[in-house]
Amino acid sequence: MVDRNEGQGEENVGTTHELSLQNTISKLSDVMKQNSHDRKYLRLKHYDYSLNGAYFVTICTNDRNTYFEKYPNLQKVIHSFWNNLKIKFPVIELDEFVVMPNHVHGIIFIVGGDDVKDDVSTHKFTSQMPRQQRQTMLLSKVVGYFKMNTAKQINGILNRSGQSFWQRSYYEHVIRNEEELLRIRKYILNNPLKWEMDRENPQSKNFDLDHDLYWKEIYRKDNS
Repeated sequence: MVDRNEGQGEENVGTTHELSLQNTISKLSDVMKQNSHDRKYLRLKHYDYSLNGAYFVTICTNDRNTYFEKYPNLQKVIHSFWNNLKIKFPVIELDEFVVMPNHVHGIIFIVGGDDVKDDVSTHKFTSQMPRQQRQTMLLSKVVGYFKMNTAKQINGILNRSGQSFWQRSYYEHVIRNEEELLRIRKYILNNPLKWEMDRENPQSKNFDLDHDLYWKEIYRKDNS
């Protein structure tokens, strides 16, 4: 990847790279919009946000490698596993989702009530745990299943083994109200158009910016 500060001798290479990146972002945006049109939003009219079961999740590739820019066909693997998570975990609902060059954003609702304990039953004392703790365990299990299976299939496509595809950890944020949900949905929809400002973009001036500072406007509390 060409450094932005290199001289005129690299101008054509830099221009070619920028055009390629713009085309990639455009394709990502088109795919994301199509998936958004095909997916019905979870009806939230009577959703109780005090249950802390609505999550905004971000999962980054290992070392922030831009795999989905280099290999656009990998996006199909990611979307396929995401869209089928509810088959594996019936107590969740999926909302907005986007694949970026080196990370994904998605919204997951845990709506199964007391049935949540059935999906985390591998823990010896699950039935005795508070509801929120069971939900957090289930979210971790959902994300772990998604990461493990996508990584396995992608490493097969890339003809490699023994290499990490995703970072070990992931970011999660509890969505507190519908206003915050709408802001996060808007952020996800617009994310491909704002890649140059993304904190996960190694070429961005916001690269590795403090997480809380970067998301301040998205996570701000409503006074209403």
